[in-house]
Amino acid sequence: MSGLGIPSRGYGGPRWGTFSPRRKSMLAKGLEQGGLLRSWDWLLILATLALTGIGIVLVWAASAPELSAAGQSPHAELKKAILWSVLGMLLMFVTASLDYRRYRRWAPYIYGAALLLLLAVLVAGKSVNGAKAWINLPGGFQVEPSEFAKIGIIVSTAAIMSRQPAVGAGSTGRPTLKSAGLAVLAAAPPIILVEREPALGVMLVLVFTLIVMVCLSGIRLYWVGLGAAIAAGGLYLVSKAHLLKGYQLTRLTSFLHPQNNLAGSGYNAYEARIAVGSGGLHGVGLFHGTFTGGNYVPSVDTDFIFTVAGEELGFVGCAAIIALLASVVFRTIRTAQRTDDLFGMLIAIGVAAWFTFQSFVNIGMTIGIMPITGLPLPFISYGGSAIFADMIAIGLLLSVRRHHSLFA
Repeated sequence: MSGLGIPSRGYGGPRWGTFSPRRKSMLAKGLEQGGLLRSWDWLLILATLALTGIGIVLVWAASAPELSAAGQSPHAELKKAILWSVLGMLLMFVTASLDYRRYRRWAPYIYGAALLLLLAVLVAGKSVNGAKAWINLPGGFQVEPSEFAKIGIIVSTAAIMSRQPAVGAGSTGRPTLKSAGLAVLAAAPPIILVEREPALGVMLVLVFTLIVMVCLSGIRLYWVGLGAAIAAGGLYLVSKAHLLKGYQLTRLTSFLHPQNNLAGSGYNAYEARIAVGSGGLHGVGLFHGTFTGGNYVPSVDTDFIFTVAGEELGFVGCAAIIALLASVVFRTIRTAQRTDDLFGMLIAIGVAAWFTFQSFVNIGMTIGIMPITGLPLPFISYGGSAIFADMIAIGLLLSVRRHHSLFA
């Protein structure tokens, strides 16, 4: 063979016609199709972390002046916000690390735990501003069960609506009217218990999320129309039966003309609009807000946190927050579009409906286009229960993406 110019087996160099590939680095392997790094939705994670960071700063700016005036540490709420955010991120990654199909098997337990917490708050909860919505814990901490009811309803509704109908003549694979009825019946107890607190804003989130999940589950359109008619009739009966308390009705209508009742229900909406508008294009700067730092706007670190962004960060800061929230919702919808099973799709749809509705209502009530309902701004407002629930929801989305190898 040596006469042909082909090296013999004893030749120490590389043999002709062979190729020795270089070993791939861990980073290269992770970025491959199906690799660990590519299985995470990094755009969703970065947007979530950015919103959380902005929220920590805004909570600090909102709470520091009042705490300083009271002779307390201006960093008290800042430290708690950081702690809750870190714990929330741990919950997010733990939730994402598990195959989301497990949550379908665990749906009855998740639903049951949410229901028990709602019952517990009505029995032993602390009443604040007329709402019995918090359970006191050791160390000065509190838990708000209604926030976790959102997770319970999303997971239970997705599990019920994704049950496969029996195969037979005429079977289409669509969710049946029976499944939709069971989902509504399962969601009714948590919704009723939340209304009894009363937490009208959270109740609206639960109802809206349930409706969107059922309507987009693939159920027949004529059943959707019938459900809309029933819902309209229910709203009419509620209005006629005077089931809503007087102050709730006042809060729902005062946003239309807040200047007509500045001594009462219109004050919050009026001051919030002034605070947001006073920031101009670039804002007055962090910790320099006159309205948000001078106690003119109530609940400035929770329900009205967006007024801090409007006054101190201006239009640019508000636009950045809205863009980040929109990117979270977009990535959520993207996950729903590319999921190949109904349970995962409904999880993503439920989270998208939740974040969209709650963000729109919270921002809308600060600029005067929505009634004041006491809803926090996702990832931004101060509160441990809210950030935990938000992060668990993001973890569910990441789990759906990771275990379906979704790449976009």
